[in-house]
Amino acid sequence: MPKLVDHDQRRRQITDALIQVAATSGLHQVTMRKVAAQAGVSVRLVQYFFTDKASLMMAALEHLTQQSNDRWTRARDQAIDEEMSVRHAIEAFLAAAAVDDRDSRVFQLVWTSYATMAMTDPGLAARPFIDGPDRVEAELVELLELAANRDELATRSDGTLPAVAIEAARILTLNHGLGTSVLIGQKTPEQAAAILRYHLDGLFDR
Repeated sequence: MPKLVDHDQRRRQITDALIQVAATSGLHQVTMRKVAAQAGVSVRLVQYFFTDKASLMMAALEHLTQQSNDRWTRARDQAIDEEMSVRHAIEAFLAAAAVDDRDSRVFQLVWTSYATMAMTDPGLAARPFIDGPDRVEAELVELLELAANRDELATRSDGTLPAVAIEAARILTLNHGLGTSVLIGQKTPEQAAAILRYHLDGLFDR
């Protein structure tokens, strides 16, 4: 009997190949032929699953977004466990900005390439670059509210608690900025991690 092919698995194989090509040569160098070669399949098979380069690039972007969402979900679920403080759950999630391993570096590099291209390429929808961070920011707000309920947040000099919505936006912005700084060599992963810890030290009591 002919071997059955899992179409979702094959699509994932092809989108993973695009991400690897983009991480190595740059998103602007991606072609259907290069993606096929990286995936070890024929160009015809790539075209069977993705009618053109635009649809392939959007599928890879959706894959990257799902990776980020999954990572965040794991960190959020850890925070719900009373044995882990919200601060440590947030720090574990933000550690991806340190770009200290190949997977996180590839993710940051390709995601940034997509975001840059979306600013000038009408073929790429810019909305995913807003929806993704908006979702994370909203969930950061929920986590910080959880921390406030657990008395984990440090009070400010005037005796009040930090504004969680503003703090969530600040944490996310810091995370993105540090990721870019590491990618271009301005900061080392260790320096980025130290900056994140310094900020969280001032926000949390523990």
